[in-house]
Amino acid sequence: MAWEGPIDQIDEHRFQIPTSYQSRAMKERGVHMRVPGLIFSDANMLKAVIRDNSPDQVAHVATLPGIVGNSIAMPDIHHGYGFAIGGVAAFDAVEGVISPGGVGYDINCGVRLLRTDLSADNVRPRIEKLIHNLFSSIPTGVGSHGRMKLSIEQVEAVLENGSRWAVEQGYGWPEDIEVTEEQGCFAGANPSKVSHNAKRRGAPQLGTLGAGNHFIEVQEVAEIFDKTAAAAYGINHRGQVLVMVHTGSRGCGHQICTDSLEMMRRAASKFDLPIVDKELTSAPAQSDEAQDYFSAMKCGANFAWANRQLIVHWVRESFAQFFGDSAENLGMHQIYDVAHNIAKLEEHLVEGQMRRVYVHRKGATRSFGPGHADVPEKYREIGQPVLIPGDMGSSSYLLAGTAQSMRESFGSSCHGAGRALSRHAALKKIEKRRVLQDLHENGIYLRAKNKRLICEEAPGAYKNIDDVVSVADGSGIARQIVRLRPLGVIKG
Repeated sequence: MAWEGPIDQIDEHRFQIPTSYQSRAMKERGVHMRVPGLIFSDANMLKAVIRDNSPDQVAHVATLPGIVGNSIAMPDIHHGYGFAIGGVAAFDAVEGVISPGGVGYDINCGVRLLRTDLSADNVRPRIEKLIHNLFSSIPTGVGSHGRMKLSIEQVEAVLENGSRWAVEQGYGWPEDIEVTEEQGCFAGANPSKVSHNAKRRGAPQLGTLGAGNHFIEVQEVAEIFDKTAAAAYGINHRGQVLVMVHTGSRGCGHQICTDSLEMMRRAASKFDLPIVDKELTSAPAQSDEAQDYFSAMKCGANFAWANRQLIVHWVRESFAQFFGDSAENLGMHQIYDVAHNIAKLEEHLVEGQMRRVYVHRKGATRSFGPGHADVPEKYREIGQPVLIPGDMGSSSYLLAGTAQSMRESFGSSCHGAGRALSRHAALKKIEKRRVLQDLHENGIYLRAKNKRLICEEAPGAYKNIDDVVSVADGSGIARQIVRLRPLGVIKG
């Protein structure tokens, strides 16, 4: 059946929102799209996307000054704050804007992946005890406090130096830095642009998992699609055990976003920007307000990288204690760490010319292709590892960045499955007993601090991640390398 509607189908995996598209808010405010919208999806998933009004958000982003290329949505798109989650947009470095809504509250929510030399045959019989050991080592849950007590001066050092601070303190290995996006430290982070309140909120939370969709997951390699690329990433066989950590900048990043939105709203009349949605509050890229936010956002990103660095250090300690061997002998090397919610000043080819642009990735993963200087040297022939986490009972994926993503999506791909149900709807529709039963039948052990999350984060609350990854791979913006399945999961 042919696709019909206000959104045009380009091919099996691409749909375009034409510049003639008008949401109700756009009509009321008399604004228009400056560039088309581009949604990576398939016809079935797009029906759900249209129902939650996230195409309107893609169109609204396209009205912002200085946007170039397309306003882009990844296959895991769903409704978010300002930008849709799964939204990508690039703005000219001089004529464009910077928007906190294009990054989100959880600055640098991201994923870190470790490989091991362990086999699932050896781990599966002991998974419950291993998960309990990890759970007792790493603080989880809303408002959780970490194992460290930091002064404000120490927090400022974290905000400025990120993962490097953690490794210098003995938390992790120097080689971890080489395989972390931005090498775990966003240059230009200025702690003086971060409020005391944000620092105060961050001080007790460094090294904590938090709640929501954040997790620690012990996984096994279920399927290898490209043996050469997998081997380059340190993955050699089916059944190999990996560990995935998904968390962000905790209360520190949330407060940075809150403070910055308020600051930009106070200055809005000075800029007279055509803002169709107050959640898209922005400032001209060269303004003091935009640059102050950009610097504070970098601090939030550095906090998140340090946060994941500490958690991975304690994961290694737990494995070493549990299996009676060192983390080095267990082969617990980091594969990569990616950021999901971030804005970066990058150079991209736009209409035949290289331009400096602020790329906003909101619930999207950088997907730089082979040969790019920002890809770690040992992966440069393959492309950047792209980590796509599932949730509890579903698969996760390791993909590789591509040249196509550089041409079409500003070097970006999806970041997960994307919600199909709101948290409220999931609580009403999904039975906790059934979720636990399904996990048990599939050999997956769950330890959750907040029992509400069992329903809110159930696989049924999300899109089918296999379909999402199929679109990313089929469209060419990322390339499937490995599929992972969970053995045990920790939720906050």
